[in-house]
Amino acid sequence: MRYARVSVDGRAVWGRVAETDVELLSGSPLEGDPEVLGTVPVTEAAWLPPVLPGVFYAVGYNYPRHIAHAGASTPDRPEVGYRANNALTGHRSPIVRPAEVTGRFEAEPELVAVIGRTLRYADLDEARKAVFGWTIGNDVSARTWQHQDRTFWRSKNSDTFKPMGPWIETDVDALAQTTTLRVNGEVRAAFPTGDMVFDPYDHIVEITKHITLHPGDVLWMGAESTCQIEPGDTVDIEISGIGVLSNPVHLEGNHS
Repeated sequence: MRYARVSVDGRAVWGRVAETDVELLSGSPLEGDPEVLGTVPVTEAAWLPPVLPGVFYAVGYNYPRHIAHAGASTPDRPEVGYRANNALTGHRSPIVRPAEVTGRFEAEPELVAVIGRTLRYADLDEARKAVFGWTIGNDVSARTWQHQDRTFWRSKNSDTFKPMGPWIETDVDALAQTTTLRVNGEVRAAFPTGDMVFDPYDHIVEITKHITLHPGDVLWMGAESTCQIEPGDTVDIEISGIGVLSNPVHLEGNHS
């Protein structure tokens, strides 16, 4: 099943995505079994981030190739950081590069786990059952800011720097898929999605030793590869079995 959030008459509405239509729902599937109130064609859907998380967790170095490329050490236990909700934007919405950004401006293709139940002190079986579904994220990063600042506050958290979507897929073995990053239709990276140091369930177990997870929280799982993007580009991230997240790149103040 695929669930999304779409904008209808200026308000956010949950939907169930079928072949040609999005069935508009009376409420969140994270909270029960909502009724169908109407439909909009998939081709006309205004996609929002498929969930607005209570807490936005993100994994750093979690793929061996990325770790080796960065010259970093392999983590000996699962760890997470945080991202800001204001950075979220939906499928087909623009990534806006601030005018003062210089240096490398990069896309990072990531698998995202969506939490579906309240969880504390979880074991691995409970962690697996707690994942409602999976979506796709693009961890856009301004590298000069990342190196200038003591935190990632603007390099990874500026408005539009975290596209997520287009929907949540509930029926897929996410770790058995392939992640592909394309820029203007050209493949820039492709890797096995599940080739992680620690998988999502390891991270959920570790998080819940200290922090309660809630329905709607998300966990971004890191990337094996990154690539430079520029205003005028279109960035597509595909995870087989889930879908394609596509976003144009704009320069701040330029909407063409």
